[in-house]
Amino acid sequence: MTIRKYKEFSPQLGDSAWVDASAVVIGRCVLGADASVWPNATLRGDVNDIHIGARSNIQDGAVVHTTHQSDVSAGSKCIVGEDVTVGHNAVLHGCVLEDECLIGMGAVVLDNAVVQKHVLVAANSLVPPGKVLESGYLYMGSPVKQARPLSEKEIAFFKYSAAHYVKLKNEYQAEEL
Repeated sequence: MTIRKYKEFSPQLGDSAWVDASAVVIGRCVLGADASVWPNATLRGDVNDIHIGARSNIQDGAVVHTTHQSDVSAGSKCIVGEDVTVGHNAVLHGCVLEDECLIGMGAVVLDNAVVQKHVLVAANSLVPPGKVLESGYLYMGSPVKQARPLSEKEIAFFKYSAAHYVKLKNEYQAEEL
């Protein structure tokens, strides 16, 4: 795994957090317990903080970054809650994902957007800057629009997906020993 310091900032990994050997985690990054970062994902915490909550997974090729503070911007951290699944090749930039949500493959979530708990963002969707996605819905499109309410089964899938990735991460960790 590539865990890199940036200036005085070193990534912090919680108990049993796992970063694949081909992934890169730089600087001001905090990974919660049992969080996982999969092949070729990049978390670049150089200009602001990145927090990945417990049992959340950042899948293959995803990019997580932030916005720096300046005269024209207050800056934006990237905060990912607990039990969140971020699909392959998704981009998170200076946004907030609350607990138990799923960001589909290739989706983009931009600065100061908030994805509330129990939201599913469909694959290849774009969440524009500052948009708030209300809990309990599927959002899709570019830019996203509220498509429909989620079923109880879909909401239960968020916890299942996170638990599945913890199990899979544990299997990878065991093979590395």
